[in-house]
Amino acid sequence: MMDKFALIGEKLSHTFSPFIHEEILNYIGIDGKYEVLEFAKDYLPNIVNDLKYQLYRGVNVTIPYKTDIIPYLDEISPEAQKIGAINTINFLPNKIIAYNTDYFGFGKLLNFNKINIKDKTALILGTGGASRAVSRYLEDNHIKTIKFASTNIEYAKSKYYGYEIYNYNELNAIEKTDIVVNCTPVGMYGTVKTDMDIFNMQIDKSFLIKFDIAIDLIYNPLETVFLKQARELGIKTANGLYMLVAQAVKSQEIWNNVIIDDSVIDKVNNLIENKIRN
Repeated sequence: MMDKFALIGEKLSHTFSPFIHEEILNYIGIDGKYEVLEFAKDYLPNIVNDLKYQLYRGVNVTIPYKTDIIPYLDEISPEAQKIGAINTINFLPNKIIAYNTDYFGFGKLLNFNKINIKDKTALILGTGGASRAVSRYLEDNHIKTIKFASTNIEYAKSKYYGYEIYNYNELNAIEKTDIVVNCTPVGMYGTVKTDMDIFNMQIDKSFLIKFDIAIDLIYNPLETVFLKQARELGIKTANGLYMLVAQAVKSQEIWNNVIIDDSVIDKVNNLIENKIRN
């Protein structure tokens, strides 16, 4: 019988996840199908048990349910507990365990792009779910300091107690910093007035010149306005595609209890990159 996997979320029309996961399944020789399941928030209390009884092996979870789904799960992995959000659910015979593979995916992105974070300084743009996984990985791997930029200072302070948090119109006050990571959706394919949105965030060349490395978790387009401006300044850049593929590979490792070589991430990453370009 074919194994069933899925991505669950609210609006998923632009996702590349089925293509990515089916390529991974092909590489590791597992007969499986990966679906996209959209549902409204009022169905959230029922979704986990319904998926279990429909014999799904595992699912990925995306916005806006990465935190709201946690009360309906049996166990949360250590990295997901520290982050406070999950994105992968594994259905075992006697329990349902959740993980955050974005955490591992971000680490793979750094390794792939040869970005050293030990004793470095970082600014994270955004204080949502993605920034939680990124900041947790940086903290666990010996970053020196982290600062945040947020559109909602009070919310950000409640989630990131003790950190320096800036409004976007205060970013000019930030001194020389090693790494900047965009964890917001600003600049993503399909957003309106992409260039203007970036400029409204006070992100321009006069700001970016303060950094040595610019990372954007967006992967479509492959080069956002944010990354284009950084590249034109000679700053090292990286987009979020490798993270996307790597977190998917980590999910398949969990669901199938296997170890998948990084060469599979490389191959699938190249396939998706070509698909986006064309």
